[in-house]
Amino acid sequence: MTESPDHVAEKLGLFARIGLFYRQITNELTKVVWPTRKQLTTYTAVVLVFVTFIIAVVSLLDLVLTKIVFWVFG
Repeated sequence: MTESPDHVAEKLGLFARIGLFYRQITNELTKVVWPTRKQLTTYTAVVLVFVTFIIAVVSLLDLVLTKIVFWVFG
């Protein structure tokens, strides 16, 4: 019967566990599909436009609600 990775890690020393953790991280990072420069630029532009739009909507809503509050409470 093979032992689970968690059970094996419990038997290792502190530095061995740190090394195992680092190797697992680097192994997982090799599986990541990294975006190209063009994709990254496009994604960044989309996020900036969306955030700017949301800021404008919230600012407009704040302005309108401020006017209403001052009109009601004088």
